[in-house]
Amino acid sequence: MDSRCNCSTSGDRSLNPILYNILSRMDTGEPSQQTFSNSSAPHKCNCEVRRTVCLLRPSEVCKDASAVLVKTVHFMRNLPAFNQLPPSDQYSLLKSCWAPLFILGLAQEHVDFDVTDVPADSLLKKILLNRQESPEMEREQPTMAGVSKLKCCLKKFWSLDLSPKEYAYLKGTTIFNPDVPELQAGLFVEGLQQEAQHALSEVVQLLHPGHQERFARILLTASMLQGITPSLITELFFRPVIGQANLLELLVDMLFCRNP
Repeated sequence: MDSRCNCSTSGDRSLNPILYNILSRMDTGEPSQQTFSNSSAPHKCNCEVRRTVCLLRPSEVCKDASAVLVKTVHFMRNLPAFNQLPPSDQYSLLKSCWAPLFILGLAQEHVDFDVTDVPADSLLKKILLNRQESPEMEREQPTMAGVSKLKCCLKKFWSLDLSPKEYAYLKGTTIFNPDVPELQAGLFVEGLQQEAQHALSEVVQLLHPGHQERFARILLTASMLQGITPSLITELFFRPVIGQANLLELLVDMLFCRNP
């Protein structure tokens, strides 16, 4: 499927020729004598792939998301098998699984949210900042396409109506991923994942004896987690809270801080 923006042929345009021409001359070094032309003006792209968004109620949703993240790290810390792994393997697994594990937490806690378009002030900001790139502008911003994928994944989990035990064992299969590169205890991690999958299968059969396809549906839905990037989760839910801090570094501090 062609994911390129097709808005350029749309007649519904939000024109800003003055800013556009100023920026064009700043990029090319051309003098400011050129006449402004509406035909060359940019428009606001409505394609989901490029449409940047932010939380509609950030204070409320970020609070809920932070609580889910804390529970996520505590879940990992309280797994005896996880604590038996070398610290380097714990770090590698944390880096690989924190985002899908967090999404499972959102689903389990039924955290719902809405988004709105990011205010279209980036052009003026570039002028006022004298075209100096800020860390905020360099980071990948949440798009409507990414948010739609996340919300679709959450709705799939909600439709399955997983029990606490099903969520727990599914989290186990997510944490103990033997495909993470350079694991020192890769075989041990693989065995732990198999144990978690077996336990999940058993609890599904126990709770839903007449639904033999449920286990496969759970695993299929869980595969959607890998299509949602950690950067989307970070920028959407935590950037308003942590500012310029590195979220992974904060998670490492939380994980390896053994004080209650």
